[in-house]
Amino acid sequence: MIPGDGIGPEVADATIRALEATGVSFEWDSGTLNADVIQKSGTVLPPSLIESLNRTRVGLKGPVTTPVGGGFPSVNVALRKRLDLFANVRPICSMPGVKTRFSDVKIDMVIFRENTEDLYSGLEHEIVKDVVTSLKVITRTASTRIARYTFEYARAHRRKKVTAIHKANILKQADGLFLRCCREVAADYPEVRYEELIVDNACLQLVIRPETFDLLLLPNLYGDIISDLASGLVGGLGLASGANMGTDHAVFEAVHGSAPDIAGKGVANPTALMLSAGMMLRHLGETEAADRFEGAIRAVYAEGKHLTRDVGGTSGTREFTDAVIAKLKS
Repeated sequence: MIPGDGIGPEVADATIRALEATGVSFEWDSGTLNADVIQKSGTVLPPSLIESLNRTRVGLKGPVTTPVGGGFPSVNVALRKRLDLFANVRPICSMPGVKTRFSDVKIDMVIFRENTEDLYSGLEHEIVKDVVTSLKVITRTASTRIARYTFEYARAHRRKKVTAIHKANILKQADGLFLRCCREVAADYPEVRYEELIVDNACLQLVIRPETFDLLLLPNLYGDIISDLASGLVGGLGLASGANMGTDHAVFEAVHGSAPDIAGKGVANPTALMLSAGMMLRHLGETEAADRFEGAIRAVYAEGKHLTRDVGGTSGTREFTDAVIAKLKS
């Protein structure tokens, strides 16, 4: 358990309370990671944290602020690279009781983002003063791996369609390689419909007809941008769960920021971390508990009496969590 900072400890505590109400027994190995720890240790990934994750192989993570300045890399990027968490998985689903511009349609998509390369490789160089190049790295190994993961998910969950998103009309070699790998993998799954969209057209289609999307398969940068865009369709990052999956490790996280402006006020929405914990339950094989846990959250939203401010309610973190626990017990 990595509570993080800002509102992280509050939503982490709420999530632990709700998880334990499922009846599943947990032993938490808590790892402290926040801006102060990073500044004092001089690293975004203290050895004790990596030792813990290597021991448990499963993490539940709240938002962590990367200190501005000082040359520190992103905590999330560093963690994904260190543990080879190659697949970022983001379910995007309509939530009952949440009013958005798309409330009249049912949105149910999952975004699969390659997590280890592309422009996030961080290979930048100033050729001459004020002229900088950044290298976009696309490899067959990483592209095939994320494509295979996506199609395996489609098969396991009986999803009907995978849409690969790219800019191969311009980036003919880099995104062209990504597409070739996707096509080769798609050929092994004839029961799953495969299609491709240029990234700018995909953004247009997402805000015109989001209900037509099923599984989205993307390189790192496009996946990062479209994940947040899609979250906005269903109510924002406060409802967005996420998982970073590797061969040996899995880290589940709320994808919103640490929101220091509301930290300690008891008003933070723990939904994103709770839904991420639901994904963790499934990963651990606790499918029945995951169904009840996610069902309780959705029931609280459908009822609408104990929602937090960011989704139109007046309740605080504890009231929302108590309502979820009450649904679980009933």
